Amino acid sequence: MTQVLPQNVQIVIRSIQYRDREVVERLCADEFDRGNASPSDALDTPFKLPRFRPLRGLKQALSLVWPPSQQTYGAYLAEQDNQIQGMIRVSPFNRTRSTWRVDRVAVVHPTETAADTPTETSDAATPSTARSPHASLSSVGSQLLRYCFEKVWEARTWLLEVDVNDADLLALYRQNGFQPLAQMTYWSLAPEQLQDIAEREPDLPNLLPVSNADAQLLYQLDTAAMPPLVRQVFDRHVLDFKTNLFGSLMGGVKSWLSHTEVVSGYVFEPQRKAAIGYFQIRLCRDGSQSHQAQLTVHPAYTWLYPELMSQMARITQEVPAQVLELASSDYQPEREEYLERIGANRVAHTLMMSRSVWHKLRESKLPMALDSLQLSEVLQGFKPARKPVPGRISLMRSFNQSTTDPKAGTPPEAPTPPSGSESAGRGGLINLPKPTDFSDPPQEGPCC
Repeated sequence: MTQVLPQNVQIVIRSIQYRDREVVERLCADEFDRGNASPSDALDTPFKLPRFRPLRGLKQALSLVWPPSQQTYGAYLAEQDNQIQGMIRVSPFNRTRSTWRVDRVAVVHPTETAADTPTETSDAATPSTARSPHASLSSVGSQLLRYCFEKVWEARTWLLEVDVNDADLLALYRQNGFQPLAQMTYWSLAPEQLQDIAEREPDLPNLLPVSNADAQLLYQLDTAAMPPLVRQVFDRHVLDFKTNLFGSLMGGVKSWLSHTEVVSGYVFEPQRKAAIGYFQIRLCRDGSQSHQAQLTVHPAYTWLYPELMSQMARITQEVPAQVLELASSDYQPEREEYLERIGANRVAHTLMMSRSVWHKLRESKLPMALDSLQLSEVLQGFKPARKPVPGRISLMRSFNQSTTDPKAGTPPEAPTPPSGSESAGRGGLINLPKPTDFSDPPQEGPCC
């Protein structure tokens, strides 16, 4: 009889280390066998720890030029009582690192834990301690996602892809604020179909190779080929279509080790001086994996689909025959119509989801927080400490009110000035008329 763990054991999330290699690979393999892996993982790099340990010293030397903060991905594990419960991998989507992508979320199901550590349990404890796979994915997966939202402070938008038939992952992402952005469809073309397409001569007189000088043209093409909401989430700039020296060197080494070759080109419109079509194909030179292609066409030049597809089919004839994989979105109906017309097979259907994240700035706590003050205490500081001294403006305002007061009425008539003897008898007081005129009296003219 085993001891039942308490339910309030805290889950600890940490970065993946080299000693976790076997556990993570087994966990990812189990997720792939269940069919939970997204089809986009086939077009992108699947989750694996660094294979080539001899290059570790070279990477550390290049870290002096390439800061460690500019990491290409982040992988984290969730542990509970020294047992791995799940993992997550995230990576930046654009060069400015404002949009990050959730590559994979995998959770250890209770059946796997019981199979790895077979123990005897009582009949009373079994129904109370067993957790359903959906409950474990919802709890552990949500904590992993929330940890990444707080850890990656530079990410303003998060992006992911999930299979439309995976109800558990859809519920997990919706629970954590992800909303549908676009629907993706993945296609495959057999080698026989590629051979038939290659027989057609492509009509591309202005097909040019891609270089860093064409980054502005490719950026404008990418902007015009997607709706505004998707463009806002992707947040791509001209820098995303350029390749620096370090990136080109690492890409060449990676292609040499994986026996692949990348071929790209774009169609230039001389009248508009703009790029109207672009393709990139990754060829497998030893035939161990399928070819992968990316295709971007301006919405006003959909007639380029047969031409670019014929060009890519001709390129694949120079390497061992293999399946060609490419993707299309729901805002590109012309591409899907053309792929259906040439007989391409639908491999998978996924849903692209996104959400925004607003990071709260850390504020220093004052000894007396302003939130704890009451309204009466706040207004107490605005009361005057003593009676204000009247100024020039207040005196002028009171004088104007006294002169324009209607209740004062008309002033009484001034009495006639008394004679000199009467005024002297009353104490020498002289009643001057109002208003008093102190000017000199008019002089009398000479007597005639």
